[in-house]
Amino acid sequence: VSRAEHEAYFRELLGDVDEPTAPFGLMDAWGDGSGIVEARQAVDAALAARLRESARRLGVSAASVFHVAWAQVLARASGRGDVVFGTLLFGRMQGGEGSDRVIGPLINTLPVRLRVGCQGVEPAVRATHAQLAELLRHEHASLAVAQRCSGVEAPAPLFTALLNYRHSTAAEAPTPGADRRRGGMRRVSGEERTNYPVTLSVDDRGEAFGLKAQVPASVGPERVCAMVHRALEGLVEALERAPESAVSGVAVLPEAERVQVVEEWNATGAAYPAESCIHELFEAQAERTPDAVAVVCEGRSLSYAELDARANRLAHHLRRLGVGPEVRAGIFLERGVEMVVSILAVLKAGGAYVPLDPGYPAERLAFTLEDSGATVLLTQQGLRTILPAAPGVRVVSLEDAAPRVARERSTSPGGGATPRSLAYLIYTSGSTGVPKGVAIEHGSTVALLSWAAGVYSAEELSGVLASTSICFDLSVFELFLPLSRGGCVIVVENALALAGCADASRVRLVNTVPSAIAALLADGAIPPGVRTVNLAGEPLRAELADALYAGGGIERVYDLYGPSEDTTYSTCALRLPGGPATIGRPVSNTRAYVLDGALGPVPPGVA
Repeated sequence: VSRAEHEAYFRELLGDVDEPTAPFGLMDAWGDGSGIVEARQAVDAALAARLRESARRLGVSAASVFHVAWAQVLARASGRGDVVFGTLLFGRMQGGEGSDRVIGPLINTLPVRLRVGCQGVEPAVRATHAQLAELLRHEHASLAVAQRCSGVEAPAPLFTALLNYRHSTAAEAPTPGADRRRGGMRRVSGEERTNYPVTLSVDDRGEAFGLKAQVPASVGPERVCAMVHRALEGLVEALERAPESAVSGVAVLPEAERVQVVEEWNATGAAYPAESCIHELFEAQAERTPDAVAVVCEGRSLSYAELDARANRLAHHLRRLGVGPEVRAGIFLERGVEMVVSILAVLKAGGAYVPLDPGYPAERLAFTLEDSGATVLLTQQGLRTILPAAPGVRVVSLEDAAPRVARERSTSPGGGATPRSLAYLIYTSGSTGVPKGVAIEHGSTVALLSWAAGVYSAEELSGVLASTSICFDLSVFELFLPLSRGGCVIVVENALALAGCADASRVRLVNTVPSAIAALLADGAIPPGVRTVNLAGEPLRAELADALYAGGGIERVYDLYGPSEDTTYSTCALRLPGGPATIGRPVSNTRAYVLDGALGPVPPGVA
């Protein structure tokens, strides 16, 4: 076969491959074998027999099945659905007359490419068998030529993993203590090493199979053998029962590892007041600490007893207007004490609040009000002209309603809400750009608050900055965590204007996005009393976390993540100085999974 034909074949096979296949992120294909460890595992005898029967029935080699299984492991270990790896060919099939009598190895390594996306299991095995047969016609081609035909630019490797499928017999394996002389030659010792960081050797012994993995100790060769064995089990099962099922659905995680990542790492169950509503947590705290300061804004403050009484009176009024369980009430107010009173009043009345930010465009406000199905809108005189009238919505101006509200009782109205009742309806931007309502029950928020109460101290909660628009779910944490634990909510209009805020000195905990804290840091505007910073909503760069610690006053920086649909925060990481970037572990009563494109769990250590 001419070199030109070789190049044509490999260009067709590899021309559109533009990224290396690097399992476990291992990119060094020029190593010296140091740091590599190995492990062996026999393929279960019953599985080996079933594998050979499946291969015989399809008219393919057992080697083809192993190549597909190895491709599955590499796909999951590299996060790719299209993988390339090296396979060892022994160079004697097309070596010409007398090549079988030449002393020394004629081993060559050439690339195999397998797409393990939605292709069926049986078609994948057949296609692999055909590719291996075609590859034998090119067994003397140079690997360097094959790589040049790909889209991977040097010096990056085309692949960093090998499969060495070899035929052997039990008689070839030396017996301990036996004389290892043969034909006048004596075997002194032997050691298999390649320059590649990930190698799987398969010994085909006629009936049995043996696996040997050679990988860095950080990956674990026993793990790799177990993954291959699991992939073989899945492939054979699929070939026997569902040959057209997608090969990407074949599991590779061994059972012990699957249990670890799916169950053990998600054992986050913790007791919390599951029968309580959000406002009931506040009411219980108001009974315990009636004289403590609950909310502060621009020099104004309310104690727990005062906030509870004011919210109760407004809640009674809202009940007369029909607010109750599952009834939505819009909150269209300037940031301040009245905003906090009104949110609590809606919850106490049994209803769910729908936040509307006066800074938003009128078109979006109108859409949110209509789409939410709100029947009541709490607002202020100065804002009534901003929001167009909505049919079926009762507009309540706090100033106009003040005389009637003042005559209401200051005790709780007992609104009838349960932990399963809707608590709030926050509108996100939506993946299509159209706002979408996220509906959260009381119980979900109570679970979040219970987790947070075990993380943040009373000192931290004594001054929690509330600078986030109530249209964002970070505000749920800012308002309800301190109010359910005897802390103080410090309401400001804008976090970036914190330096000029009269109450800035009281702030101990800041809950915001990285870009905002970076601006405060650059301006030297982070209050000196701040001890803890929660950052979410954007990626947190290590340099920013380190810079926050460098000032000396901040003691803890948390990186939090979570979609609004899962109630504000789902995972939490304490970012230490010089520590790695991570979204951390799931919070209490939350399960978090890292999944691949086929929605299967990703092996630990894989990006």
